[in-house]
Amino acid sequence: MILGIFYARFLPQEGTKIVAQSPPGCIVASPDAPNSKPPLLDFDIIQEYIIPRKAFFNRFITVNSPDGKYSILGFPVSIPNERYHRNEFLFNFGLVVESDVDQIPYERLVRRLAFTFAEMERQNGYLSSEGTAKAAEDGRRPIESLLEIIKEDLNNYGECMIPIDEANTLNMKLFPYHAPPPPVRGWHVPVPKMKLADIVDPTWDLTLQKIIQHIDGVNDVRRVAWLADVSLPLAQVALQHLLYYDTILLLDMFFFGSCYAPRPGIHDFVANRDGLVDECAGYVCLHPPHTQSSVTIGGAPVVGQHHPDSAGNQPHSTTSGSASELRKPSTSSGGSAGKVKGDSSKAESHHTSPTAHSSAGTGSQAPTPAVGSGATTTGPVQVQVTAVTHYQLIKLMTTFCVGRSVMEWTKLHQDAGFDVLRHVDVRRLVQFGVIKGLLYRVHKYVVSKRYLQQLATGQARAWRDGKSDDNNNNNRKNGAGNGRRDEAGGVANGGGDNSNNPLRKYMDGTHCFDQIITEQNMTDAEIMEKLKSFRAPAGDLAVFYR
Repeated sequence: MILGIFYARFLPQEGTKIVAQSPPGCIVASPDAPNSKPPLLDFDIIQEYIIPRKAFFNRFITVNSPDGKYSILGFPVSIPNERYHRNEFLFNFGLVVESDVDQIPYERLVRRLAFTFAEMERQNGYLSSEGTAKAAEDGRRPIESLLEIIKEDLNNYGECMIPIDEANTLNMKLFPYHAPPPPVRGWHVPVPKMKLADIVDPTWDLTLQKIIQHIDGVNDVRRVAWLADVSLPLAQVALQHLLYYDTILLLDMFFFGSCYAPRPGIHDFVANRDGLVDECAGYVCLHPPHTQSSVTIGGAPVVGQHHPDSAGNQPHSTTSGSASELRKPSTSSGGSAGKVKGDSSKAESHHTSPTAHSSAGTGSQAPTPAVGSGATTTGPVQVQVTAVTHYQLIKLMTTFCVGRSVMEWTKLHQDAGFDVLRHVDVRRLVQFGVIKGLLYRVHKYVVSKRYLQQLATGQARAWRDGKSDDNNNNNRKNGAGNGRRDEAGGVANGGGDNSNNPLRKYMDGTHCFDQIITEQNMTDAEIMEKLKSFRAPAGDLAVFYR
């Protein structure tokens, strides 16, 4: 918000002087408004920065008040010409804003004011003739009234269009600044913050139209690209556009073998600040049929709905060969619910519970129907839903820790007498904790001391993150080369025996297991088996969490 706007110029006999200001008295006391509030700034202290030394002219400058509460944004201009006293005309249009606001959108306004009035001064002496008989004869609007209109319009509407004279109109608009989006990796999971299907337009980019139907908060970026039949780089660029406009957020893939740990924000959850526990209960608990739940992300609700006639109420298990509906946290302005259908293989790849495998693998025991799913056995058995208390939710959220996987966390509570899978959607619980800043994902990395030494001495070249090793992939497919394996397990010349162990490039401690899982299409257990068979000196390889 603009607290004040002013026009200052340098007078040979008086020095720096505030010619016009809005509101009156915001910079210096105004005799026309004796009852106005005291000035925001001490002009005697900052006046040498309003019209600074020549080195700072024609540049954007920021001056903070001595108490640090306000910032002055200005663009002092010098117009050299022999018709002026001392052969130059010095002026500055400035804005006063709070020091903690984002100043980038206002920088464009200050530059536009300086450039516009500097050009008008060069054309017809608009500023230098202010207050003279010539200005009165032209019947033009005083600068002080212009500044008042600019301030009010920008604060109220974020834009202004003000005719100055017959030939000039001042057009300005405040554009919010969006920081460049972070890189989108293949192992990230995009989560929609609104119902993208409701806002899609036929004029949108074709890649965007293809991928949005697969953004459900479960699919990772590489899977989204594969399902949409688009190349991974194009899908990443499209998702970056959605990320730039704050329509999605990026999370990590969910595995029952992953570890999560609490953040300091967990104290707010324990204290149920702003109804955080109630919001969590509505989002993660397995409700009776037709009960809606939502979680707020950045002020917008992420809505989900349970249906009694679908398999989607079995969030922890899937049945082979049958379709499953996975709930996506999607939003709409009206608060309506949304769901996305997905195949069972997709759900099993990242989100299958260990209990589902054990029951389906034996062949002697049928999977237990999920609560509220409407699934039935041979008899008319109905399972009653027991409400999860605040104490139980707080206990669930606070027992995540480093070194304890979600599977071990689930078994811990089941051994204590609370069947987590029957009452809580574990994926939603973890997702809620990460989105709200209550939990963070503890990633797993592998590092080779010998490989790090080779990188430091230049004997090996670091693999650039996010770039596929196409040459090595082609060599592995074609079986090219009979190279030998070096001491660190890498290829010395050609492919050779290393074609079945492409993990060396990930052993610098900067590539998490999620990346290896996604790019090499391997499970966590397969990666560990590969590392065990990796040819390296004893004690060279280490797996760590951070």
